[in-house]
Amino acid sequence: MVQMLKRDAMSNKIIINSGNRKFIIYIMLAVLTFAVFWQVHQHDFINIDDDKYVTENNHVRSGITEEGVRWAFSTTFAQYWHPVTWLSLMLDYELFGLHAGGYHVHNLFLHILSTLLLFGLLSRMTGEIWKSAFVAAVFALHPLRVESVAWVAKRRDVLCIFFSILTLCLYVWYTEKPVIRRYLFILFSCILALMSKPMAVTLPLLMILLDYWPLRRFESSRGNWILWQLLEKAAFFILSGVFSIITIYAHHDPLMRNFALHSRLTNAIVSFVMYLEKTFWPDQLTVLQIFSDQLPLGQILYSSSLIMIISVFVLITWKRYPYLLVGWFWYTITILPTLGIVQYGHLALSDHHTYLPSIGISIMLAWGISGLFSGEGIRRVLVPASMAVIGILVVLTWQQSGYWKNSVELLNRACLLTKNNYVAHNNRGTAYAKHGHYKHAIEDFNEAIRLKPNALYYYNRGRANDDLGDYNRAIEDYTQTIQMEQKFYAAFNNRATAYFRQTLSSLLMHDAYNNRAIIYFNQNNSEMGCRDAQKACQLGNCKLLKFAKEKGYCR
Repeated sequence: MVQMLKRDAMSNKIIINSGNRKFIIYIMLAVLTFAVFWQVHQHDFINIDDDKYVTENNHVRSGITEEGVRWAFSTTFAQYWHPVTWLSLMLDYELFGLHAGGYHVHNLFLHILSTLLLFGLLSRMTGEIWKSAFVAAVFALHPLRVESVAWVAKRRDVLCIFFSILTLCLYVWYTEKPVIRRYLFILFSCILALMSKPMAVTLPLLMILLDYWPLRRFESSRGNWILWQLLEKAAFFILSGVFSIITIYAHHDPLMRNFALHSRLTNAIVSFVMYLEKTFWPDQLTVLQIFSDQLPLGQILYSSSLIMIISVFVLITWKRYPYLLVGWFWYTITILPTLGIVQYGHLALSDHHTYLPSIGISIMLAWGISGLFSGEGIRRVLVPASMAVIGILVVLTWQQSGYWKNSVELLNRACLLTKNNYVAHNNRGTAYAKHGHYKHAIEDFNEAIRLKPNALYYYNRGRANDDLGDYNRAIEDYTQTIQMEQKFYAAFNNRATAYFRQTLSSLLMHDAYNNRAIIYFNQNNSEMGCRDAQKACQLGNCKLLKFAKEKGYCR
């Protein structure tokens, strides 16, 4: 400790050398991130994709086996080819079984490692410790990170981000001494990132951005820099191309509604800006925000104008403020694959899509503010202002993490903050049904069907009616499901079971009426006995009524 601290003889101030400052920042980032997200260890699985990834996935629930490993590398289940994600979840099952807390802590551990790697990456490239610390802190503690950390199914996100930042760290190491051994390390890490989630396809473009700033490799290059970049990054571009093709194939769903291209483009423009707004004002964050193909013209024009203004500014000032160009294009490049131009679902916005892109905006803030506003006075303001921002993020992230406690609480918030959210109503109905609250479940399924009739929603309502013992309505729902989707084989099976239960129930009911009628006849209460015998006959068993009429007990 004595070696870490020195006292300046002139100013009588304690000085901490840069190496020790970095060590202290590493510790503070890890401890603060751990503390803010620690409540997730008490959270449950969520009924959005967690069933596919863990709770109802027999391959994952078998742990790490030879068959499971083969499946992980051969399947595109859940619309991705990401074997590293499957292997990670299989390992968790070996360690934690179906205890959700262990999976959440694993996500948190990976998020903390990514934060530390990001700080190390930026501080090593730029030598700016405090600016790098600010970027890492915002990355770690922003409420937009909650979706990735607190959602088990987003293991693919935290894994991909970890390996992506590790790849960039290895790339910087390679640029310091460009030898084949170091290049192979980068390549291997990049492959692991892509096999966790294909959003790592943008990594070669990020490497080029870092070459421009802060590595400034373009200044030392000779000859055709475009050819030099393409040759050096060729292997990474090929990998990105291959994984992009695999992802498009995996996401192909002939049953999914295809939105028109102009709707996808306008949604992409609006989403681009909405993610930007959420970065600066993370209010009313929620899961399952539905794609809309009827966006207001004013919102489209505003979003387009803002993108144009910022883009023109960073291009005009690229020589003087290279970090603004790098930060803006980092955000643009990494957010682009998530905007739904190539459609892969019905959701318009998801907080986890900002995981990697947000780093670019933080770089613009950290370096841009101090670059645009120079002077000792403004720097004295920046330190407390930065601490205040981080403090606000800590409070918001802790609060946001609490909404992910279980499916019902999460979807209550989704239904509260979004309009006409048929997906949220369906999933909340499923959560209610799981806990035996069938009437609440049916209300949610009714709302989902009202908003957007769908075979799955009829099927789920049929199951709820089935569990309530209302077999007639269950059969109606299963029949409607089959009419809408003829390959919905589970509906055929459940309808057959409902028919059987309905018949069995009738048999049991007329047996009960007949038995009680016999008791009434033995008590010489012919009136009540005949009434029960008639009810049994209405249910299909008229033997006792016929006998009673023959004996003169009933007319």
